[in-house]
Amino acid sequence: MKQSKMLIPTLREMPSDAQVISHALLMRAGYVRQVSAGIYAYLPLANRVLEKLKNIMREEFDEIGAVELLAPTLLTADLWRESGRYETYGADLYKLKNRDSSDFILGPTHEETMTALVRDEITSYKKLPLNVYQIAAKYRDEKRPRYGLLRGREFIMKDGYSFHADYDSLDETYNDYKKAYEKIFERAGLKFRPIIGDGGAMGGKDSQEFMAITDDRTNIENWLVLSKNISSIEEIPSSVLEDIKMELDKWLVAGEDTLVYAEGGDYAANLEMASSQFEPTASYTEELELEKVATPDAKTIEEVSTFLDIEPRELVKTLVYKADEELVVVLLRGDDELNEVKLVNHLGSDFLEAAAEEDVFELLGAHFGSLGPVGLKNVKIIADREVEVMKNVVVGADEDGFHYKNANLGRDFEVSEFTDLRTVREGEVSPDGRGTLKFARGIEIGHIFKLGTRYSDAMNANVLDANGRSIPMIMGCYGIGVSRLLSAILEQFARIYVEKTPKEEFKFSWSINFPKELAPFDIHLVPVNTKDEAAMALTNELEEKLRGKGYQVLVDDRNERAGVKFADSDLIGLPVRVTIGKKAAEGIVEVKIRATGEVVEINKDELVNTIEILSN
Repeated sequence: MKQSKMLIPTLREMPSDAQVISHALLMRAGYVRQVSAGIYAYLPLANRVLEKLKNIMREEFDEIGAVELLAPTLLTADLWRESGRYETYGADLYKLKNRDSSDFILGPTHEETMTALVRDEITSYKKLPLNVYQIAAKYRDEKRPRYGLLRGREFIMKDGYSFHADYDSLDETYNDYKKAYEKIFERAGLKFRPIIGDGGAMGGKDSQEFMAITDDRTNIENWLVLSKNISSIEEIPSSVLEDIKMELDKWLVAGEDTLVYAEGGDYAANLEMASSQFEPTASYTEELELEKVATPDAKTIEEVSTFLDIEPRELVKTLVYKADEELVVVLLRGDDELNEVKLVNHLGSDFLEAAAEEDVFELLGAHFGSLGPVGLKNVKIIADREVEVMKNVVVGADEDGFHYKNANLGRDFEVSEFTDLRTVREGEVSPDGRGTLKFARGIEIGHIFKLGTRYSDAMNANVLDANGRSIPMIMGCYGIGVSRLLSAILEQFARIYVEKTPKEEFKFSWSINFPKELAPFDIHLVPVNTKDEAAMALTNELEEKLRGKGYQVLVDDRNERAGVKFADSDLIGLPVRVTIGKKAAEGIVEVKIRATGEVVEINKDELVNTIEILSN
């Protein structure tokens, strides 16, 4: 492929609006261009990478019997009304009308569509299980699209759906997908981890996320590739290393999710779902007399604990939420933070939001900062399990400017339900007791769900079982963020190349270091001077030979200065660069391996063998 025929609009500088390195490099290296906020065009290089990712997926899904199809993006709202999600999905749903004023949406996901397709075609359990998927654009009206491809309004997604007559069959397919996803991400060269996930708007209860782990900036060496004349990082002057550290610190650590994992164990979960070990122990502390005390101008946990000279963990804070129009009181230990996802999952509610202060005042007779559960009746009170073992706690007195000391469960207030509601902290013991919890940033790249009959019940998607009875089909759902994968790969494979000039000066620059299986081309042939007949003849000869060996080759046939060609080649990030320069007439070329920075001069006849040896 001739580079002069491709659209690869590289930039001299990093784009000023980029916050993460993947976005910056995709823009600068000419892989993508923003069309509008959260909407990108995938230029030829990016499209080639995406197609390679898709082919890896297709190969692995073939192995588990998943069949590819393509559903429409423009969907009738009627299907979403059947499932109930047209009203509950929220503001991210693109809604529109056609010329007849009928309601349509742009598909953010396709559970309803796939359920309707299968419902209308499959009537017997004998035709199950059925396992289908598609790779297509999805649309969500993100309030604040950001981080390039990581949070957009239009994105590419692989969404799969399986249909079963029994749960054993669902479990088998779910496990097949888990293994297939692990193979896909391994082939993509990603550092990733399967974790316990939240079903969210999908409606699934049993789910697993796959998170690409994003590195922090503490180990500079992980980000560097040294040129051939730098033997080790110790040669680089401290001032240059400091500049590199400042460059790394410019970019946010990508990852909208916090991964919680057990150091020394196997446990891993999204922060929204993570738990720590809880061992309830009976307290034999004497219950003291309830005492009402004035706490003027003390409203926050910190202010009340300081005023009363106690630790925050000796307070119980009272929060009020509106869950599907019902007010719910939530109790937590004073130094804990509520995990709203856990609360939503416990309640099974579609909507959850903090209650308005006027609604709280009507219920409790006090404003925020003085709320408490003592004597509270006719409202559901849900408490974190830590509250159950607390004695003689401080709580709001439901009177502005007052708190109770020595409040005790059972005597002074009641709780409807206890459950795990708190957000875990680093250093706590894993729930299985194996290791302590650590936090890392991560990018969600895949998610699998056991949906059960959530959609088949709502949409009357039934089959006849072996006894002739009508039963709802049991469903699974399996997604991969294909365009997100592109960003995740760059977050992990971006590198800073450090060179030493003939004047003993050190220079560094960003570049992409694609894994071999995903690079848009395998080899970059760069003739330094396109007017040199010997160089161009050798370039054509090498292109033909390499293509004959199955390599995908990009030839920089542009009439540009050598410095421009090398800078663009470094940005594009192909695994191997072959430079055809002044020694072309002698059949001598220079080979550079991007992953290691290794550079060798060889005879043209040794090129194929050299590439095979150095690339392994």
